Amino acid sequence: MTSSQRVGRMLYSGKDMPDERAIGSRLELFVDDWLIEQMQGVSLRMHHPIPREIALEFDRPWEGPVSYDPVVMKEGDHYRLWYRGGGDDDQRTAYAESTDGIHWQRPVLGIFEHNGSKENNIVIESTTVLAACVFRDDNPATIDAERYKATGIGTPMGERQTLRGLTSPDGIHWQMLEHDPLVVAPDDDRPWFDTHNVAFWDAVQHQYTIFARGWLPAGIRSIRRTTSPDFRAWSEFEWIDMGDVPVEHLYKNACTAYFRAPHIYLMFPKRFLPERTFHPDAPYPGLSDSVFMSSRDGLHWDRRFMEAFLRPGPDPENWNERNMYIGVGVVPTGPAEMSIYYLEHVRHPSARLRRATLRTDGFMSVSAPYAGGEFVTRPLTFTGEELVINYATSAAGSVRVEIQNADRRPLDGYRLSESVELFGDEIERVVAWHDHSSVRSLADRPVRLRFVMQDADIFSLQFRPALS
Repeated sequence: MTSSQRVGRMLYSGKDMPDERAIGSRLELFVDDWLIEQMQGVSLRMHHPIPREIALEFDRPWEGPVSYDPVVMKEGDHYRLWYRGGGDDDQRTAYAESTDGIHWQRPVLGIFEHNGSKENNIVIESTTVLAACVFRDDNPATIDAERYKATGIGTPMGERQTLRGLTSPDGIHWQMLEHDPLVVAPDDDRPWFDTHNVAFWDAVQHQYTIFARGWLPAGIRSIRRTTSPDFRAWSEFEWIDMGDVPVEHLYKNACTAYFRAPHIYLMFPKRFLPERTFHPDAPYPGLSDSVFMSSRDGLHWDRRFMEAFLRPGPDPENWNERNMYIGVGVVPTGPAEMSIYYLEHVRHPSARLRRATLRTDGFMSVSAPYAGGEFVTRPLTFTGEELVINYATSAAGSVRVEIQNADRRPLDGYRLSESVELFGDEIERVVAWHDHSSVRSLADRPVRLRFVMQDADIFSLQFRPALS
């Protein structure tokens, strides 16, 4: 079954009236068909990150060929990076900074000693936790002394691994939250958390969330979730639901709320294929790439695309079992660009972290070929005065927009024949009809949007106040 067939299978038939979508003035991405009722001649298309420069060479004595688990965030006008240095049994969390997300420096912090010297950027030692996942806690109730938090693999309880919590006022100086673990590996599962278990404050659902390693029957690695109102008491684990898709080993998850639309959750799991080996003399079996999926509640995930989001590519040193892992965090690095960071050359002396880019909002799009096509949204309500779209066409391509009532009747002043034809490549373009762009009179009324397209992609839309 092709990706476009999977998309068609998941769309509503049009015979059943779908639920009305209340989107207010928030940005909506076309990473799924949540907003779409019907498609004709168009399909959802996944876009792939473009490799850019090397962000960090893991060439310091406290790093090495299995450095891993990057977390990147943008704070104000600078960027911050936490990552694992060292090996499986001798690892630590280190820290780097950047003013542009491109050029990175390791500050000399002088906190921990390594090989007789404190001239390093180590912030958490392995005697505290392993595989730490750092996040900034923007919970309004959080005190400044705990503004940054982290989870990591702690001292086992019997045979079962634990996840423990750390807090920090600045992301540099850390202390254990408490001696008791946050969570213990459940008795009905394998006893390990041996991966990067991702934690964050969910500002939409007002809870802390951890996406952790789990094991399905037959030893298949997968992802489970636990939540907490206070970062102390945690719910029972529940498996994420990826729908009716083939079961694969998902070794990491890299979950993040999208920075421009935090009600949409993104994952870039590292897919692991233990039965494949590319290099005959490889010390460990298996191959890896990264896939893409999205969610609107953190529990039910849309994984319609089984194809790789990030392939190993032509570099032979990426064709082994722990490569192409995308770290936690999607950050803006330009007016029309966002960046992710991923691991290359793992287990090789040249192990490194590389940056890759996509256009802003550009994970997926509704895409039309030269022959053209169209799609219609479900009934929606909005607040705002203008409709703005993120789109791209060829020189011969176009996008036109019609606004209809909930019964699919075109509205006067917003008919397709009155739509100003759009062509170009813009992150924010105001949609217009003849001599106006105002949609203020339609706010809070159920309407549908009809997009007629040729050789074009639409990545996102938003209703917003007029800027002029």
